[in-house]
Amino acid sequence: MKLAFLGTGSAFSVEWYNGAVVVEGRLLLDGGAPLLPHMHRLGLDPGAIEAIFLTHFHGDHVLGLPPFLLHRAFVTPERPLVLVSPPGVDQRLDQLFGSVWGDEWPTFRRLASLSYQEAEASGVVAGVRYEAVKLDHGRMDCRGYRLHLDGRLLAYAGDTIVSPPLEQLVRGADIAITEATAPDGSGVHTSWDEAQALAARHSNTRFIFNHVHGGSTAGAAADFDVIEV
Repeated sequence: MKLAFLGTGSAFSVEWYNGAVVVEGRLLLDGGAPLLPHMHRLGLDPGAIEAIFLTHFHGDHVLGLPPFLLHRAFVTPERPLVLVSPPGVDQRLDQLFGSVWGDEWPTFRRLASLSYQEAEASGVVAGVRYEAVKLDHGRMDCRGYRLHLDGRLLAYAGDTIVSPPLEQLVRGADIAITEATAPDGSGVHTSWDEAQALAARHSNTRFIFNHVHGGSTAGAAADFDVIEV
């Protein structure tokens, strides 16, 4: 499984870009800014993305999407694209994209062949079977995803504390991408020590940490890492 990390940082990190991961060249996990130049840098085709799995609506997870969708509308139009997210996707994202692109957004959305889908407990998108798990992240509705790809299970968490839902998300996964924000906990994020302890409890899973505010911890990805697992 090929994982391309376009960014691995937290919301206001000055060392790392906002988080986004491309899986097998065709799935996008979150959409932190900037997406397009980083895809180009890694030789990834923005038009090949078939589905976006969005964990939540905080800015560091969505603000790379407006330029990306404009590229889809005008450079690689009419390739179906599904965006999976927590409830409220129509209101939240159409409001964002409308504020950015104004009255032209409905036309851009049609050209980009973009459709929204609220994350279900389980479903199939772009031929990929998934399960969604509701995670704890302050007052924000957040989902983690378990993606079944070619006989392997990839677990992906956005921002969350260590909790029973996170344990459920990563249980039995071959690969898990979870956060390790800072040395100390914040009440809404996973600390470095908590991330390492989570990995130790699930020793048969390959953990890759992201959403790092500054510095690094063992097992953390860096911006522009392309990892074959």
